[in-house]
Amino acid sequence: MVGRYLVTTADERTWPTDQPVLFLGEWCRLYDRKAVWEKLDAEVVPYHWDDREKLYRDYNHMQGVYEELLRELAEKLNEVHDVDHSLRYWRILIGPWLGYFVQMLFDRWAMIERAVSQFDIAGVRVMQTSLYRIIPNDMAHFQRLFVTDEWNEAIYGHLLKGCTNNVVVEELPRQQQQNCELTPDPNLEQPLRVGRQLKRGLARIASWVSQGFASESEAFFISSYLPIKEDLRLQWELGQIPKIWRSFSTPSAAMEESKRQWRLGEFGQAGFAGIIRAMIPNHIPTSYLEGYGALHAYCDGLPWPKKPRLVFTSNSYGSNDVFKAWAAAKVENGASLIIGQHGGGYGVALWGFTEDHQIAISDAWISWGWDQPNSSRIKPCANLKAVLGAQDWAPKGHGLLVGMAIPRYSYHMYSVPVASQWLDYFEDQCRFTIALPEKVRRLLLVRLYIHDYGWCQKQRWQDRFPDVRLDDGTAPMASLIEKSRLYISTYNATTYLESLFLNVPTIMFWNPNHWELRDDARPYFNRLKEVGIFHETPESAAAKVAEIWDDVPGWWSQPEIQEVRAYFCHRFSRTVDNPVEVLKETFNAV
Repeated sequence: MVGRYLVTTADERTWPTDQPVLFLGEWCRLYDRKAVWEKLDAEVVPYHWDDREKLYRDYNHMQGVYEELLRELAEKLNEVHDVDHSLRYWRILIGPWLGYFVQMLFDRWAMIERAVSQFDIAGVRVMQTSLYRIIPNDMAHFQRLFVTDEWNEAIYGHLLKGCTNNVVVEELPRQQQQNCELTPDPNLEQPLRVGRQLKRGLARIASWVSQGFASESEAFFISSYLPIKEDLRLQWELGQIPKIWRSFSTPSAAMEESKRQWRLGEFGQAGFAGIIRAMIPNHIPTSYLEGYGALHAYCDGLPWPKKPRLVFTSNSYGSNDVFKAWAAAKVENGASLIIGQHGGGYGVALWGFTEDHQIAISDAWISWGWDQPNSSRIKPCANLKAVLGAQDWAPKGHGLLVGMAIPRYSYHMYSVPVASQWLDYFEDQCRFTIALPEKVRRLLLVRLYIHDYGWCQKQRWQDRFPDVRLDDGTAPMASLIEKSRLYISTYNATTYLESLFLNVPTIMFWNPNHWELRDDARPYFNRLKEVGIFHETPESAAAKVAEIWDDVPGWWSQPEIQEVRAYFCHRFSRTVDNPVEVLKETFNAV
């Protein structure tokens, strides 16, 4: 067996140029750097989660680990901050970060273990990295960092130095290192259109005005996902003056090493259990540790209600730490926390951390139509986002293929292609396009995902299909649909729920081995498959597009198609005559 230098990320400063190389995963090999890595004598470690049954087993195992660590960390933070908050309080505040961190760290640790056990590792080079550079301030900051090569390179370096004695680790000096945050992926920082800037400005004014009419015990709405008219009307129906509240940024806090000299659990624990407990103190966001006192004081000074009877959000439960800290305290004082569904995959995907987390922290979780017999917290209602009404489309327009991208490095776990499996997803899109008749392919518009994550979507499409038109993901979806005769959904998320709800002709296809469905969702997708809406191979979907292309309205208007569409939407993207009244009844019951 040839001894190879292990390469963990796309950071080429750690790559040897005169030694055989072992890439830890496809995330190391950037498409636009192909000329560099193709010249190397290299192999790639097979990805452990290509075994999807293992992925599902690992998710269930990590959920158990997460619960153990949450209890330990809640106890430790109560001790450090001299408070006595409940487990639910800490679940609301730190749960999203802890869940993500546990699942991501396990993936990185497992891949190192696989590389060491299956290959002869000659050595590995890692960059010297100060903790100041890789510790996030809050959850929003963490989400910007964990998609970067630099953050992941540092994590792999810490794991290699801490979890194996079988690899020679060479530390490389980092030039001009400063105590500052990493540079976020520029693809994640999208400029706001003028319209959105104006809306944000108006929202700030409305939030300031709202302060003068707020009562201490009223219902609090923020990022509800409802159209503004329905949001305000629901507040009115609940017996209060409608208000628009804006979000606030988390106060910044500097890392202090002296406050991180602790460890969870017992010393000497072997394997991942020991690794994760040792690394949490060094990586927990500063707003939960050094900055917790400032965050708590900041929340006390917010203009929001002091004793709300209920708190409702659809978006702020995850990365908005000011809201989470404030809401956690209000829940402890008796407020009900209601969370609304804000996208696809819920009630459909076989597993998903964010769904499990949201239901766990809420008193009521508003679904777009589905329920679970064993969960009284899930309250079926309607598609909160799509209550705007009909959507125009063009019977002789183009075919709109809507694509997606995921981070090159794994993050939270749900049934979706993970990390390098995106390459299989992209290949499916190419197979679909190749299978289309030429006259259809000439009228295909591919909407790229707005965040590229280093996959070079545009360059890949241009290299494979120079004549296919591309949209960079910034145009409003409604404006694209207006010019389309057919909406082609390629992944299990919000897209097709909205197009079916709006009665836009839709074809769906994806690999069922990468988008696993839960058992009670299968009958609904089987019905879609029977009438030719849903397909499990690109070639089947392309054949259906070719069949209906010249008369999409005739196909879509068939009673059988409309019956199945309505059947599916009633479960997963429901429309009701008066959604505000349904929500009012649900809120009053809670």
